[in-house]
Formats: sequence, C-alpha cells, structure tokens
Amino acid sequence: MKLTNPEEINQMLYPAAELVQYVEHLNDLQASDADFYREQGYLAARTGLSEQTVENAKQAIREMLEARRVRSREDFEALMLTKRVVPLTEAEESKKVQLPSVQITRSEEQVSLSSEQYELATRKIGDFVNYDQRFYDIAHDPAILKAVELALGEPGKLVQDMALLKPPQGGGEKPWHQDMAYRGLDFEKAIVGVWIALDEAGVDNGCMHIIPRSHMRGGVPHYAVRDWQICDENVEVDRAYVAPLQPGGMLFFHGLLHHGTPSNFSSKKRRALQFHYAPASAEWVTPKEYKRMFTNEMSGAKC
Repeated sequence: MKLTNPEEINQMLYPAAELVQYVEHLNDLQASDADFYREQGYLAARTGLSEQTVENAKQAIREMLEARRVRSREDFEALMLTKRVVPLTEAEESKKVQLPSVQITRSEEQVSLSSEQYELATRKIGDFVNYDQRFYDIAHDPAILKAVELALGEPGKLVQDMALLKPPQGGGEKPWHQDMAYRGLDFEKAIVGVWIALDEAGVDNGCMHIIPRSHMRGGVPHYAVRDWQICDENVEVDRAYVAPLQPGGMLFFHGLLHHGTPSNFSSKKRRALQFHYAPASAEWVTPKEYKRMFTNEMSGAKC
C-alpha cells in the first residue's frame, strides 16, 4: 500500500526514536571521532554557530527572498552578479555561471505575496554561497572545514549549498533517501553533508531522522514516488534515530546514510542550511555506475 496522507506518513515512517549521540560543541570533535563517523555514518554537535551568526544567516535568507520576490528572474540574477563575493574566473565568465535559485511552492504571482507569505511559500534556496558574505563565511568556517576533513579523511571541496525551509502547519516531508543518489552529488568517493539548524529543529517540526550504519550498504535503488526516494517499504524505521538540534547545532552525515525529515505540522518554522563537500580528489562516477548503484534498471525491482 502506497502512503499518501502526510499525517499517516509521519506516523508510519517517522515515529519516536532514540536520540543520536552528540558532542557539546563543534570544537570538541577529536581525531578519534573519525572512527565513530566511519562506523555510524554521522557526527552531531549541539552547538557550532554563534547566536549572532545564526541571526545573520536568517537575515541573509530574508534579504535574498525579498530581492527575488520583487524582481523578475533576469533582474534578480543581474542583481546577484553585482553582489558576488568571489570574482568570476575567466572560465566562469565564458560560460553560464550557477546563480542563486528560489523554489516556491505556490503558483500566485510572487509580487502579490507579502514578504512573510513569500518566505512561507519557499521550499528551498540554492547556490547562494558565493553571493552573500554571511553565507560564504559559514560554508568556509575553519571549524566546519576541519570537521569535514575529519569525516572525509582529506580536505573537502564545496559542491552544493542549500537553504531548506520547512514552514509551519504543513511544511512538506523530505522522504528517506541517500544524498549521493541525486545527480550532481554522485562522486566516486563518499561526500559529507552538513545540516545546520537556524531554528529549533525538533521531533514536532521536522528534524532529521537517520539510520546509523546504513551507509555501509552502499547505494540502494531510489524511485520517483513523492520525491526521488528509497521505497517506503525498504526503510528500516525500527532502526531510525532522531537528531533534534537547537539553532546553531549541526549534523555531519555520510553521503550514503539513509535519512529523511517529516512534515511540519507545528506552529514553528524550521529553517536550515545544508552544505555538501566532496573529497578534493573525488571525480564523478560514470553514468553506468550511477544506474547500478541508485536505480532499479539493473534489477527490475519495483517499489
């Protein structure tokens, strides 16, 4: 039976679960924690960003959304180019550079929405790091990069940046999946995701659920159901842990770790930043290898 009701999905796929293990602060991570990461597939820090840095990030989100709300896409992109933190290289100037994008869930004319309505309708902002110093500083924070290197075993390179907004009273589920099953994150070496809470992320408003050690299975087939996801019947819900975080808290997780976030039926916002870093030496997998790892094309299995 395919699940379609969001409340039933929350109950069936995201039940109350055991808490992940934490270090108190990002700076408390030690070299020995690399073993825990390799075995469990995650590291969690109760605190990583200061209150001011969190507020700066939320303000940067509001400002970028307002700039997009009142402009056409072309005018918004032209404005963003004037705000670029890192100058374009000659190679980037000769091709279409990746500019910030805003994914909105409502179909009305965006300018007719108030600033608050527009934010509540926004699901995701992508590719923004190079267009606001506040975002750039977080993505390149020395403590974060040190933890990334601890997880990867070598220095990392930033390959994706997103702000994930889960509004109150119905902010949608992100079904169980592996990040490396998404094209653009399919490297030959495992990547690491860094998920940073900007609001309190609790079990009532869409915090991260993970299945420790699931990364050891390698890539598993994904299906286009509610999203690009692991089949609901294949999610080992009884092995799931929850990772609630206060603002500024962080979760580092292996690119093959099974994870998802339920719908937010609370009255609270749940905004987060997510960065992905690949090993500096990593190359893309081949299309054939991607199909073998993450699709059912080889097996013919159904969801």
